[in-house]
Amino acid sequence: MEFFDVVNSRYSVRKFKDEQIKPEDLKKIIAAAGAAPSAKNAQNWHFVVIQDKELIEKMGKTVDAKMERIAEGLGEEKGAKFLKFSRFSTFFRNAPTVIAVYANEYIPEGLKEVLDSKMPKEDGDRMWYANPGIQSIGAGIENLILASVALGYGACWMTSANHTLLELEKVIPFNRDRHKLVALVPVGVPEGDKKSPAKLPVEDIMTVIE
Repeated sequence: MEFFDVVNSRYSVRKFKDEQIKPEDLKKIIAAAGAAPSAKNAQNWHFVVIQDKELIEKMGKTVDAKMERIAEGLGEEKGAKFLKFSRFSTFFRNAPTVIAVYANEYIPEGLKEVLDSKMPKEDGDRMWYANPGIQSIGAGIENLILASVALGYGACWMTSANHTLLELEKVIPFNRDRHKLVALVPVGVPEGDKKSPAKLPVEDIMTVIE
């Protein structure tokens, strides 16, 4: 596929066929993620590929349990509304492969100097808000997803289960340095028709200053 065809055909896939990714394709997908730009070439990512059906289901149940706890704390009305959208946090359980994306700690370049020089607190806060480490992770995930599309698969960039990150880190058997779980990306062969919300026209998202 041509590059722009890949970009324009990408959509968030939430239903997958019961068909596993080819091992050689999986390596290409992860290699593409690792080829993304990263701040100071820190490559502060790690991609944990999960294909164990029992583990994926255990992850789904872990999210279910956390959402129930959250709902209880919200009260009956708000809790019911919260649980109404639980499927958006757990649909990864029907994917043949789930890639758990981990990020290593990254201190923004120049942050220490800004803080030591007694600059206003909002300067440091803004540097954390635009943290290059998380921007790098985003670039890696985007490469991962586009590579999946180019090879005939589909994926979804999931952060809807991030309320369960601490519990999922205990369930997934991975531990390295200061890496922390930041997103899940289910990948597989799409099932059903393409469903994607309309994108804004380029005129609405671009400003040219001449």
